[in-house]
Amino acid sequence: MKYCNRCLYPENHPLNITFDDKGVCSGCRVHEEKDTLDWHGRSKKLKKIFDAYKSPSGKFHDCIIPVNGARDSYFIVHTVKNIYGMNPLLVTYNKHYNTNLGIRNLAYLRTLLGCDILNFTVSPSTAKKITRVTLREFASIYWHCLAGETVFPVQTAVRFKIPLIVWGVHQGCDQVGMFSHLDEVEMTRKYRKEHDLMGHESQDILKLDSSILNEGDTTPFEYPHDKELEKAGVRGIYLSNYIRWDSKKQHEDMIKLYGYETRAQHRTFDTYNDTDSFIYSDLHDYIKYLKHGYGKAVDHASREIRLKRLTRDEGIALASKYENIPPSPLGVSLFCEWLGISEKDLWFFLEQKRNLKIWEKNSSGDWRISDHIQNHKIEKDIKANALTKKENCEFQITPSKNPLEQENKYVLVARGFRDR
Repeated sequence: MKYCNRCLYPENHPLNITFDDKGVCSGCRVHEEKDTLDWHGRSKKLKKIFDAYKSPSGKFHDCIIPVNGARDSYFIVHTVKNIYGMNPLLVTYNKHYNTNLGIRNLAYLRTLLGCDILNFTVSPSTAKKITRVTLREFASIYWHCLAGETVFPVQTAVRFKIPLIVWGVHQGCDQVGMFSHLDEVEMTRKYRKEHDLMGHESQDILKLDSSILNEGDTTPFEYPHDKELEKAGVRGIYLSNYIRWDSKKQHEDMIKLYGYETRAQHRTFDTYNDTDSFIYSDLHDYIKYLKHGYGKAVDHASREIRLKRLTRDEGIALASKYENIPPSPLGVSLFCEWLGISEKDLWFFLEQKRNLKIWEKNSSGDWRISDHIQNHKIEKDIKANALTKKENCEFQITPSKNPLEQENKYVLVARGFRDR
């Protein structure tokens, strides 16, 4: 396995990655733009885009922002509303695997920033039927979440004739350097299908098992027709093309401004992202590990190496600490109870998709990565391409707003606002 000589990404990254003659990956090279681009000038370009869509009276929604109870939602809404003066309509897809903390973060987001919000919840029976099919066919327990959160904002833009959708970071650009920031790439149906949805549109899911699914089950996940998009003038921009993206710093700013709530995660050291989901940094991430040989800890460590908060060796140590942690007993039991399957059946489906190109059994019969990054700590050019560490990499765990609460069950729907 080839690994980047600067960050921790392997050559089998699902978004596709390339390496230059120094062994540095395309993601690291594009990330260098963050320290060379004129971000002040790029913020002016962003202002021009917003000015073209801004409601003159401020009474009407002039853009749509997809949000949830974690990740960069607070920063995106704060930036768009308070810095650029837009009047956004927030939209959120209910992922069903919700934590109380995530529900609470979303409620405070809506209340403290004073925004209208639309919440779309598909029938639990529909989410479960789709998940049974995607688990069996390609070991995904998260397809309906990815499909829903990437299509509901677009459907809403068409339905309410609010053409501008504002996303946060472009994952393909930020992780693997699929595009330069200067390309100012925008939302596309093609990228959604090939990368967000692992090549499976809603119609493809229906064809996988029409004995379980019907058209009514997959309709909520259908992307609007090109003619509908053209008629409404829909476009989706990414703030990360115009703002120097630093997820850790942005979260810490939002903790200070709005009391964004954080929590330790099961399979990564990042306490800021994905705290709204029982499964994302737990069972879902372990499935990613089986398929690709790495999990979110590698994503987060690679990001922090590029932002000069970790050395490569420190990143390897952190990733190695978390990668072999199995999914939590609670995470597994809650999911199996929700889906109505046994844990034995769950592991049967997951083992079918273990990637044997990167896994092998040792002399004791235990699985291991056949060519682990630990074997690539002293590669040629690693020292020459290392970045100088500028600051420490410490993540905060904030006090709980409800210290007596127990996180032991999925929360489908709860109070959507908070008293000021």
